[in-house]
Formats: sequence, structure tokens, C-alpha cells
Amino acid sequence: MEIINNIFSIFRTIQIRDIVDILAIAILIFGLFKLIRETRAVQLLKGILLLLIVYFISSLFGLTMLSSLLQTFFEASVIIIVIIFQPELRKLLEQMGRNNTYKKYIKIFSKHRKSDEWKKAVKKSIVDAADTSLLFSRSKTGALLVFEREIMLSDIASTGTVIDAETSVALFGNIFFNKAPLHDGASIIRDGKLYAAGCILPLTDNKNVDINLGTRHRAALGISEQSDAVVLVVSEETGIISLAINGVLLRDFTRDSLIDKLEEFLLDDYLDDDEKKKDKKKGRLKS
Repeated sequence: MEIINNIFSIFRTIQIRDIVDILAIAILIFGLFKLIRETRAVQLLKGILLLLIVYFISSLFGLTMLSSLLQTFFEASVIIIVIIFQPELRKLLEQMGRNNTYKKYIKIFSKHRKSDEWKKAVKKSIVDAADTSLLFSRSKTGALLVFEREIMLSDIASTGTVIDAETSVALFGNIFFNKAPLHDGASIIRDGKLYAAGCILPLTDNKNVDINLGTRHRAALGISEQSDAVVLVVSEETGIISLAINGVLLRDFTRDSLIDKLEEFLLDDYLDDDEKKKDKKKGRLKS
């Protein structure tokens, strides 16, 4: 009975902020487990849990030296965990930064900052990219176009050559011509302009990617996993037009369906209702 009274007395001391604190920690732990459950970090976590069990057993049986050694290890555990789980922690922070929940609210308040000139430039770059993709698909010319969104890709652009020019089919054709010096890299489109070309992209770490996909598609998936960019890929083997977004590859686009999808990803959040109605009448945006 005394134990029950003690438990109730503890519950009576709990405040709302304590409940919020516990829930926050629970969410963080759940998120960490969800992130690492299919990675090699799971084995590392099992090893740490095993050391914890050994520590409690050694303390229980009075094994002083072993307890002291493990205690020293756990005192430095924060630094050790950061070092061991660095890739997973980085991925978690990147996912938090790309969280669509709060970004939607940011875009609502930032719509007025996108001028008509910006919208026209983005629309032009989309049409130019779609026209180029159609030509490249027929001629089996490989291409890799990265449409930058909220996350700036200046570090990726620094690996190539800055161009900062208006887009055109002729310009894309010159860049991705198989004898051109910049054709092997990716081109980055920023605010409707061709910002840089010949850029090196990170490859995807996803082990479940189709083994038939080449380096160009793996690079497209890689940058889409690490940023919110929309990546256009034309295969030089098959001529298939694809889009990579959030680590997912969408394939077999036609010119019109490509324009629809690119406008959906790049423009929809910045168009008001009247502009969307006009675009629907033109057949550019789907209902």
C-alpha cells in the first residue's frame, strides 16, 4: 500500500511541462530509431546497449575496475555517439531542414517576394528544359539538369563553371553536346537561369536502387536526397526522360507531362489562385 501511495505522490508532482519534456524526448528517441533501423548504425547501437548491460552487472557484483572503465566510456558517450552516428545525425538534421510542414507556411508569407519576372523566367526555363529533353530523348543524348529550390546549391555549383545566363534550347544543346567540356557534369538552374554547368553531384547511398541505373541517375537521386532540388535526367542509353525528387525517381515523361510536373514542383507554391486558373485554361497545370 505504501508503494502505491508513493507512486500517486510522484504523479501528483508531475506538471504539464514535465509531460511535454517526456513527450519531446520520446519523439526524439523514436525518430532516431526510425532513422537508423535499416542502417549499419543498428549494430553499433546494439553494441552500446550490450556495454550498458555489462556496466550494470559489473556494478551489481562490485567489479570496480570494469565499472570504472565503462563509467569513463559513458562520460564521454555524447562525443562518441556524435562521432559514430555522424552520417545518421546529419541525415536526420537534413530531413528536419527539409520538413514540408513548416516550409509551407514560409512559402505562404514569401509568395509576394516572387516577382512576375521571376515567374516568367522559371516558366521559360521549364519549357526550354522540356524542349531540350525531347530532342535529347530522340538523339539519345544524356543530360542532367538540377532545378534549385529553397536549399541553395552553391557548394555544388563551385565544383563546375558558373555561367549565369538565360536558358535556351541552343545553350543546353551546346553544354550537353558529347564533345563539349561540360557535358559530363550537371547543370544547375537557379531562379530560371542557367547558373552553373559541369557540376559534380553526390551519388545516392540507397542500396535498393535499380542496378540498371547508371551514374547519371544515381547522381540525380543523390542530390535529391540531400536537398529539395528537382532533377531532370535524360538517359543516353534509352532516351527515357526522368525526374528525381526526394530520393524518388519518376520516369517516362513526355514533353507536356514534364512541363506539368515541373510547374507543379517549382511554381505552384508561388502562384495565386487567379494565376493557377489561367494556367489551367492553357492546359499547363492539372486540376
